[in-house]
Amino acid sequence: MKIVITGSLGNVAKPLAQQLIAAGHNITVISSNESKKSEIETLGAKAAIGSITDLNFLVKTFEGADAAFLMTPPSLGTENIIENTINAGKNYAEAIKQTEVKRVVMLSSTGAESSIENGPIKGLHYIEKFYNELEKTSITFLRAGYFYINFFNDIPLIKNAGIIGSNYPENIKIPLVHPTDIAKAAAKELVKITEGKNVRYIVSDLREASDIAKIIGNAIGKPELPWVEFKDEDSLNGMLQAGLPQEIAEMYTEMGRGIRTGVVQKDFVEHGELVDGDVKLEKFAKEFAEKFNS
Repeated sequence: MKIVITGSLGNVAKPLAQQLIAAGHNITVISSNESKKSEIETLGAKAAIGSITDLNFLVKTFEGADAAFLMTPPSLGTENIIENTINAGKNYAEAIKQTEVKRVVMLSSTGAESSIENGPIKGLHYIEKFYNELEKTSITFLRAGYFYINFFNDIPLIKNAGIIGSNYPENIKIPLVHPTDIAKAAAKELVKITEGKNVRYIVSDLREASDIAKIIGNAIGKPELPWVEFKDEDSLNGMLQAGLPQEIAEMYTEMGRGIRTGVVQKDFVEHGELVDGDVKLEKFAKEFAEKFNS
């Protein structure tokens, strides 16, 4: 199959490209970074260098493709982020419509069914709606849990204050996922023969925040590492002091509040979706320890 992958050589896109190339598929990887061209080609893929804000570029790249893996970049500026995310999704949808790509897998998120209290996930809510309107394309909305690797951002907090935490309590269960598990799920979905629009959750583990502190703490030699629940205001100010732009800090504070109130986990929990990823928290903790000690 001829498959287009967005996301450059990121944490999901690179292992996805590697799996599909190994399976004999014809892969094109979209990247906005010219310096990635040789690395993409070394993998055995074709590099399409351009901006996802350029509809003509997307149409040209998707032309003749059998399937596409679509994801919006994790960072689309420091202002009007939700609007920028939505516009990127609109561009993808229009390019898919014009080229009539038959199969799409969209990287979405737990919480995407909600239009409120989910921070950066809000943009994905509206993008799912755009894709639902594509009549000639079968789509799987691959709703991923909270990325384990986001906990790398807590390393300075652990080292400086001896704590880990967020603006939700330690007894909250969080759907967690590893990028490699997302890549495996996406690779399977892209080659499926299916019709219509389908939601699939990809979650590697479902654990309480207290487990996260305990297991990561044990892995880094800090068995008493506590999970601390911050007030929303303190969480926001902490991110601002760490150098995050105001809008991004506000979005992540909102997402934490959505986890606290259950908005982000609601659909996943209510539908009894499977926890079918391979990377459990204990395995990720070893990866965390390597990063922590490097």
